[in-house]
Amino acid sequence: MQPYSRPPSSATAALLLGWLVVGAGACGGEPAEAGLSLVTVTRRDIVVSASAAGVVEPVMTVEVKSKASGEIVEVLVEEGEAVRAGQLLVRVDPRIPLNAVVQAEADSAVALAELENAEAQLRRAETLWESQAITELEYENAKLARASGYARLVSARRALEDARIAYEETEVRAASAGVILGRNVEVGSVIASASRDVSGGAVLLRMASLDTVQVRALVDETDIGMIRDGMPVTITVEAFPNRPFSGAVLRIGAEAVVQQNVTMFPVLIRIANREGLLRPGMNAEVEVRIGEVRGGLAVPNSALRTREDLLPAVMALGLTVEDVEAQLGERLVRIADDGFEAREGGDVRQAAERDQGRSHERAAALFGGSYVAFALRNGAPRAVAVETGLTDFDYTAVVSGLEEGDTLVVLPTSGLIEELQRREEWVRERVGGPLSGQGRG
Repeated sequence: MQPYSRPPSSATAALLLGWLVVGAGACGGEPAEAGLSLVTVTRRDIVVSASAAGVVEPVMTVEVKSKASGEIVEVLVEEGEAVRAGQLLVRVDPRIPLNAVVQAEADSAVALAELENAEAQLRRAETLWESQAITELEYENAKLARASGYARLVSARRALEDARIAYEETEVRAASAGVILGRNVEVGSVIASASRDVSGGAVLLRMASLDTVQVRALVDETDIGMIRDGMPVTITVEAFPNRPFSGAVLRIGAEAVVQQNVTMFPVLIRIANREGLLRPGMNAEVEVRIGEVRGGLAVPNSALRTREDLLPAVMALGLTVEDVEAQLGERLVRIADDGFEAREGGDVRQAAERDQGRSHERAAALFGGSYVAFALRNGAPRAVAVETGLTDFDYTAVVSGLEEGDTLVVLPTSGLIEELQRREEWVRERVGGPLSGQGRG
């Protein structure tokens, strides 16, 4: 297929020239004599982030319960108080467990005495058995009495240990350091054992460690494809509007959440909170830094064109496709009414298929791609192949192809070309002839 090089009509070209002159004034550039809007390749910072809202929450909340049953006689902590591991939090009435300990100690003493007596009886029976003074049955009964005494002692000691554990459980202590989030009982409340009651027992306190907290933010599905685990995050809360906090993406939820017909995905962000400023329940604004370039070469996106969108540039600058092919060093083929593509050894159908495949790579274009810019060389626009990096959708970082101080032409889009052509047709229908400056035939 031959390269497409049909120039625009003189009327459309005149309209384009008018747009370029107006665009130059709006952009503040220094237009060339032909009225082109120009920009200069400079250095700037490019930061791309995804914003979302979320709520601060503890990494893990612990519900403090008691294994002992009875009346609460003392609550030693208040909501918001920091506690250390092993600190006494709540005391349950210890009288019944203490009585059980005393009884178990007495039972253990009796069992020990019975065992000692059985052992003495067994020793005498052994002596008498050797002298044939007792029967074998009497000797076997003595051994059985000693074994039974030992079993009773073991049982009594186990009961004593259980009674001591139950007595110790009347003192509810912190399993780890943290902050008391909520207090659910008062002195005089009667509670059931968490280990014996079918309901699981009453929750006495809620506590959590706040040295590290997390934010569960909902991110729009259009941004979720660019977020990865470990990406840096900046968090701000209304309580400290001028104090940003730093964190990182921990993981991305697998299932979407739909709110008011908007599909979002939960993103869990982990934040160090050594000063304890962030508290559970605070509303947080989250910015996930997807990428950044500091002090790199950058150009406005309006100065870049894909190879599929070169036609408006060719028309506006009065160039031919042959000129652009020579400047880029590659052959272009027509694949649509308003598009070109570099020839890569395939036919037009294959080129169109490649173009369809690129639609699946739009997210990757955020981090770089191949484009064409028109730089002024000796006062004339020349097509230059440009490799780009990160873009914030206003400016794009330049990896290769351009240098600092290069002057580029800001170009109209294909949509503008179509609109200008529609206006030309609209005017022609009403005037009944060619526009001013357009020859007949």
